[in-house]
Amino acid sequence: MEDGNSSLRDFYIPDYMLVPESKKVDVLEEPACPVVVFINSRSGGQLGGNLIKTYRELLNYAQVFDLGEEAPDKVLHRLYGNIEKLKSEGDHLAAHIEKTLRLIVAGGDGTAGWLLGVVCDLKLAKPPPIATVPLGTGNNLPYSFGWGKKNPSTDKQSVLSFLQQVKEAKEMKIDSWHIVMRMKVPKEGFFDPIPPLELPHSLHAFQRVSSSDTLNVEGYHTFRGGFWNYFSMGMDAQVSYAFHSERKKHPERFKNQLTNQSTYAKLGLKQGWFLASLCHPSSRNIAQLANVKIMKTPGQWVDLHIPSSIRSIVCLNLPSFSGGLNPWGTPNQKKARNRDLTRPYVDDGFLEVVGFRDAWHGLVLLAPKGHGTRLAQARRIRFEFHKGAAEHTFMRIDGEPWKQPLPVDDDAVVVEISHLGQVDMLTTKNCISRSISDPSTPSTWSHNGDEDSEDSEDEWEGGRSKFGAAATFKISEEIDIAHLS
Repeated sequence: MEDGNSSLRDFYIPDYMLVPESKKVDVLEEPACPVVVFINSRSGGQLGGNLIKTYRELLNYAQVFDLGEEAPDKVLHRLYGNIEKLKSEGDHLAAHIEKTLRLIVAGGDGTAGWLLGVVCDLKLAKPPPIATVPLGTGNNLPYSFGWGKKNPSTDKQSVLSFLQQVKEAKEMKIDSWHIVMRMKVPKEGFFDPIPPLELPHSLHAFQRVSSSDTLNVEGYHTFRGGFWNYFSMGMDAQVSYAFHSERKKHPERFKNQLTNQSTYAKLGLKQGWFLASLCHPSSRNIAQLANVKIMKTPGQWVDLHIPSSIRSIVCLNLPSFSGGLNPWGTPNQKKARNRDLTRPYVDDGFLEVVGFRDAWHGLVLLAPKGHGTRLAQARRIRFEFHKGAAEHTFMRIDGEPWKQPLPVDDDAVVVEISHLGQVDMLTTKNCISRSISDPSTPSTWSHNGDEDSEDSEDEWEGGRSKFGAAATFKISEEIDIAHLS
């Protein structure tokens, strides 16, 4: 921490609190807003590395972590373990840090989601709320909560200004969503050991299923994980997949946010997203690919009608998609009454399900009251794919796309999404998300906020105990975290 700047004491955490077995020191004044900072040094070109340098110059070096060097689950397990030890020894500062700690994460949506998943898994009595620094291409998470979508400046004054915003920020709960995908192992193909070869980091193999599960038979595999913002399928995910494939092949070309966004638009043209009726075969339309079921009332599944022209479907939790667009919008009171549609809330236990015909349809979101085709709001969503229309489709979770093989025999691929839990986000005055418990939200839009506590018959044993896979919502050591942004 720099000498002479007393305001920085509000954010400062001493070494002995962060590093077990460090020499204990007396702290005369408790920090008003102690922070731990996580930065993806490979996000935003050189910006990630520059941010780390600035934060470490302003704060304690030990309270700023490079995610390229140490995973957040290890850091937080160590920190909270040390806090518990110090509390047992009568350390009042440890109790204060636990009560007032705030986290900062700088990176793309994938990086932010990684940290949110870790905090969700810790199941702390007082989980620390999280502020997000936009350091990716889309930056939907930061934008949703008022932190902007442009990559930040990295000079000391800009960082000081951001820290002050963190101190003044309010807390808002948001829902997290559990996703399960089950499929049969193909008899041939380039899959090692199980398909698909390159799933997003938020989906992991998980093979234990309950005895009542109808797919609990030889040859089936289960993948599970979670998301905060959206799951999408169809042509929008196909464009995203092309973008990520290009970035993986030529990372040196993707070091600038404006360049990345321009490349994304060009790939949309190249993939035929603006001429979908001509370039996109009808066999890839959502209604041809899958039967979709939703649950709005606990325990009651109903079929969801998907118009035949819909080529992309988005299951959305936050009011920001594709870099700040809001596909759901705000239904007027007549539509809300006639179709049982409501305003979107980020903590009501419901997802908004929206469809798009093509990129031109998506451009209506640029209008003040533009929105996609509102299909439903649901507590749970189930996609059932059967042999027929296509060999594969494209899917995407919070910006991470993959190419999903579809059945070639009389087997099935099933994707099911359900509510998991909540985590606390920090919000600024520019926050565009709305909470169902926010008194400033019009009461005429209220949902029944009761959570779905009924367990499904085909819930796998322990399947929802953690947000991510086996150990935590983690990223394996061999993964290049640059691709998270």
